[in-house]
Amino acid sequence: MTKNNALLLVSLFLVFINGCAALQPGYETPVVTISSFEAIPAQGMVPQFQIGLHIVNPNRSALNLKGVSYTISLEGHQLMTGVSNQLPKIEPYGEGDVVLNATVSLFNGILFLKDLVGNQQRKEIAYTLKAKLDAGNLHPLIRVTQKGSLSFKQPI
Repeated sequence: MTKNNALLLVSLFLVFINGCAALQPGYETPVVTISSFEAIPAQGMVPQFQIGLHIVNPNRSALNLKGVSYTISLEGHQLMTGVSNQLPKIEPYGEGDVVLNATVSLFNGILFLKDLVGNQQRKEIAYTLKAKLDAGNLHPLIRVTQKGSLSFKQPI
């Protein structure tokens, strides 16, 4: 076997293994929800928040989370972005919590406040959480988008 043939064979094997990992039959996307959102003391002028994510693993294999990246937008303004690699292992058919520290983008925050002040009749603020969780090479990336609104209406 020549060196080129061996290299081709190894390359095809790697493509095959990678393809099999993405085809996991019965694999369900884990459920990720926001469980908490709290302001924490800032070290400068920019506000900081602690965001809790609750992850449910509906699969028969453990999620060994390697990392997460996320963005949070309010009324279309991307206010917070961040990453973390301090994540728990979530057992099969188990649940786990992740706490992320986020800093508000100063300029996007100013634009958001400007829009908020310009429309004082607003009763709700739309939010979007986008997260990408990396569970390792044998699992597809987990992409989650959660949308909702925060209401300013007074309870009756």
